[in-house]
Amino acid sequence: MRFGELVRTLALALMLLANCPWAAAAAAGDGPPNTAAEALAESHRLVQLGAGDSVTFSVFGQPDMTTTTFVADDGTLAVPLAGPVQVGGLSPAEASQRIEKALRDGKFLVDPHVTISAIVSRSQRVSVLGEVGHPGRFVIESNIDILDLLAEAGGVTENASDVVYLLRPDKDGNVIRTEISLKAMSRGARTSSNQAIKGGDSIYVPRAEQFYIYGEVTAPGKFRVEPGMTVVQAIARAGGLTPRGSQRRVEIKRLQSDGSYTTSSAKLDEPVRSDDVIRVKESIF
Repeated sequence: MRFGELVRTLALALMLLANCPWAAAAAAGDGPPNTAAEALAESHRLVQLGAGDSVTFSVFGQPDMTTTTFVADDGTLAVPLAGPVQVGGLSPAEASQRIEKALRDGKFLVDPHVTISAIVSRSQRVSVLGEVGHPGRFVIESNIDILDLLAEAGGVTENASDVVYLLRPDKDGNVIRTEISLKAMSRGARTSSNQAIKGGDSIYVPRAEQFYIYGEVTAPGKFRVEPGMTVVQAIARAGGLTPRGSQRRVEIKRLQSDGSYTTSSAKLDEPVRSDDVIRVKESIF
């Protein structure tokens, strides 16, 4: 049995085991299962080959064709006998199948079995920026996700936001920004993007929004703005009022869009914003 036929047989077996309602139609070779199978394959896809990647190329039973080469700038791989074959954007397994077809179509080999292995990946790099231990560019491996990548970058700092941004260029060169919650990911949740990382992506970890509080509170200082935080919660975060403090005499100095600050009396249920400076005054009685 040829490799491609073996893969199809295994895929059909997995669908039957999963009790898919269209498994019988898939076995007959018609119906919608190909779409689902392709989606499953895409979600588990290996790292794609790209320009500059170093790969080994071998053909079973043809030791003289074994070679180590590079993917060219135009995404092609120089294949003995067949010449340049386009492999850019393909996984090693997909590239092997395309080269097998090129060797068959060119009538160089009757039934070739090609193996492509990536040795050094230069195309599959991503950038990690912002509040991480070691910002920089990293080579990604198969099916790496954002949490794995952040760990490789030394983890997030204590000033990091709970939300990070996945920046991914589309086919037109526009950058698509996806907001992802680290708290949700740490609980095992997955977004629609499934957090799968691809070559050319960037991960930006912004600094968490912070507020400042001083005056008659137990522990004045700088603190993280939590979602939905109010002034009374900010006071509690700072250890609560001192014996001389008054909840009725609280001021907020707030940053405006033009860079200036305005000062006003604060209500206890008022939301706290990034860069707010809260002052708790003494009671006058």
